[in-house]
Amino acid sequence: MNWKAVVIGAIVFWLVTNVVGMGVTGFFIHNKILDPIYQAHEYFWLPELTEDPPNMAAVMPRWLLTSLLASLVVAGIYVCIHNSFGGNGAKKGMMWGLCLAFIATTTYMAMSGVFNLPVKMWIWWSIDAFLLYLVGGALMGWAAERFGGLSSQA
Repeated sequence: MNWKAVVIGAIVFWLVTNVVGMGVTGFFIHNKILDPIYQAHEYFWLPELTEDPPNMAAVMPRWLLTSLLASLVVAGIYVCIHNSFGGNGAKKGMMWGLCLAFIATTTYMAMSGVFNLPVKMWIWWSIDAFLLYLVGGALMGWAAERFGGLSSQA
């Protein structure tokens, strides 16, 4: 296992998905499009998120830590299977990101059969996953190859 590639890939994936997620998709998808749905179903969310304004400082440490741990898992699996994909590091990472987005979407589909939340929410969460994981995966794959010593050769 190339631990250097795992750590570098995880840090890049974590940074990209958090920056894009908080700065771009968070603003448009969560703060604009889905905000009325979130407010109508506030009993599903943590109490800190239902305050006016939401207490983001209270939940941010948990979000950052869990997303970092998840990024380590994402990068670790990628390092193990990257040669299953063709192309350079960025293309391989993007293909892994596409796989992750499909996994997330199928999970949302399954959860929509359990939780009484609007379909629009699950659809937009899936769109968010595609955007974040394609970009995050491509940059993770590029960085793992460029700086982590991960080979593009099968």
